[in-house]
Amino acid sequence: MSSLRGRGRWVAAAAGALLVAAAAATGFLIAEHTRPPAPRPASERPELLVLTSLPIVFPDEGFSLDFPASPALEALQGRYRVRPISLADKTSLGESRLLMMAQPRAQPAEVLVELDRWVRSGGRVLLLADPLLEWPSARPLGDALRPPVTFADTGLLGHWGLRLDFPEKPGVVAVEIGRAKVEARSPGTLVATGKQCRLDDGGLVARCRIGRGEATVIADADLLDATRSERGQGNLAAVLSELERLER
Repeated sequence: MSSLRGRGRWVAAAAGALLVAAAAATGFLIAEHTRPPAPRPASERPELLVLTSLPIVFPDEGFSLDFPASPALEALQGRYRVRPISLADKTSLGESRLLMMAQPRAQPAEVLVELDRWVRSGGRVLLLADPLLEWPSARPLGDALRPPVTFADTGLLGHWGLRLDFPEKPGVVAVEIGRAKVEARSPGTLVATGKQCRLDDGGLVARCRIGRGEATVIADADLLDATRSERGQGNLAAVLSELERLER
């Protein structure tokens, strides 16, 4: 009997150790997916085109290089050779394969045609389209250089089989994109109107096959404002993970 009791205590201790190890491993995985992916060696960083109205490249909104880089730009530059562009036209896209558009200003119709052709020919794009941007700006409403409050969709989403709906209730919500815990600010909801797109994360994310290329759309651009979010690192981790997925 004593040997049986001893064996029972040993089994219980072993089970407890396994539970602790499992909990530690789970915590490690959660932590890993809360932090942005580790930087790559400079020689291994692919080119990433960035088209945005947000003060990421020039954090002071004054096009000055005297201010430190934004956390979003630092995270991107640790993984990519970032090249800002002002239009998603054929000339700017060139032979590049990966593009991030974050709350871009309205693109002319002919430019959207060229962007669509680029994607269908194999291009990959991550589009952060926010129906109710809450990014702070020192510029007054109506200023042409202020980021647009609402994503300026001139037909692109509809052409790709998507609709972007306004949030039912503004405010900060804690959600997940993939396995990254993020904090979204008044995110919209994406609705599939065609068969090209698969909706994930409650309509916050849409992943679409467009010809030979791919487009991932996230209905919140405030994710890139890591300085105002308690889960800023998780936000950047989610964005970088989506870009990494598009690379494959």
